[in-house]
Amino acid sequence: MRDIIKKDSKAEIVIPADKLEYLQRELTNVREEFANNKYVREAITVLAAGGLRSTIGSYWNAVVDDLRKKIIHRSLDLFNKEINPKKEIKTYEDFQNYLTDFELIDGAYKIGVISWEAQKLLHQARETRNIFDGHPDSSDPTLFKVFNMIADCNRYVLSQDYPLTIIDVNQYILTMDTDTFNKNEIAVEQAFTDLPEIYKNEMANRLFTLYIGDSASTRLKSSIEFSYPVLWKVISKEIRQQIGKRFDKLMVEGNSEFIDKANDLLTLVEGLRYVSSASRKILFEPAIKDLEDNLDNWGSEGKAVQYLQRLGTNIPTELLRRFVSALTLTYVGYKGGSAQYSRTIFYSNSAAPRVSEMFENFDNSSAEAFVETIKTDEKLQTRIRHVGQLDRLRTLANILLNKPEIRDDTKDFLEVLVDTTKTKEFFISLKGK
Repeated sequence: MRDIIKKDSKAEIVIPADKLEYLQRELTNVREEFANNKYVREAITVLAAGGLRSTIGSYWNAVVDDLRKKIIHRSLDLFNKEINPKKEIKTYEDFQNYLTDFELIDGAYKIGVISWEAQKLLHQARETRNIFDGHPDSSDPTLFKVFNMIADCNRYVLSQDYPLTIIDVNQYILTMDTDTFNKNEIAVEQAFTDLPEIYKNEMANRLFTLYIGDSASTRLKSSIEFSYPVLWKVISKEIRQQIGKRFDKLMVEGNSEFIDKANDLLTLVEGLRYVSSASRKILFEPAIKDLEDNLDNWGSEGKAVQYLQRLGTNIPTELLRRFVSALTLTYVGYKGGSAQYSRTIFYSNSAAPRVSEMFENFDNSSAEAFVETIKTDEKLQTRIRHVGQLDRLRTLANILLNKPEIRDDTKDFLEVLVDTTKTKEFFISLKGK
């Protein structure tokens, strides 16, 4: 059988039976619920009659129909934000009236309905439709061309399930202010992870604004405190930096109430690393001074260390030495006597565990500041003349020795310090400083 038969000076396409069966089988390679789609049924009918052009047109209509419905299911609001059409898309019919197929494909990709690969191949399928179904004077499409287009459309669109629905940011925030909000970390992480970048940006900024403002209820603020650390894990560095710049702006504006609330929120997520050095200095300096001024005042030491721990590990360089010195003196404590208790080693029970945790996070610069404190701080040198206080200093040193990244000269000094057989050698080394 020949593929092309001349009849009345016009080309009539006759499809061999084996190829027709192959094409019709590919036409059914779609989702089960989509098999009875009117455009797919029409494509099967016209293909059997040899209408390759019409098959291309009908099949493309099926793809467009499926993309529109998936976009509506995913999020029309997000689609409008990404595409910014000449008129907002609100209904199925609006796609036809106000949107091109090019915009439809790109918008579907941008909101996560199709993949990057699907976007590229669908644009090829769109061109195939425009050439062979949109221009009747074009050459006849080949069976291979038709099959190629159908196979791509099936693989990337018509066989694919509907995407997950994106949460509505406004509705989600309203739910956060109710007793029905599900404070389940896995559920919250799933909701935030699926958000496209534009929505993650909106959610991060909206929650930040609500938390530092006056209008949010205590229930909503509690929900934000639970959710923001989860959200922070899935947002980009650029969004984090944007929030950091907002904090810097608050510092310049000087509203202490807003600054305190913003500080509370960012310390929950260790977000101060995205804040400028000038802003961090304003936060850390009084906190360090508070600990320095309350040395041996155990209750105040506990509160001061707790606050410093919340501020995180991004200490401004010019404050690092004071920071490490204050923590070290707090942990080492002093020798004393008590008629009530048989102890001679006195220190803040509430501050000490936090200090050791903070030493676990020390970097090489912090370890060097620790060594410099030991070598130069006279008050510390006086206190470690007592065995109990020296042992506590050794505890901190051993924490740092467990960190493989510390420099060799720092390591050498600390190894002498922790070696009880080299106590005399250690103190001689201090005299020479």
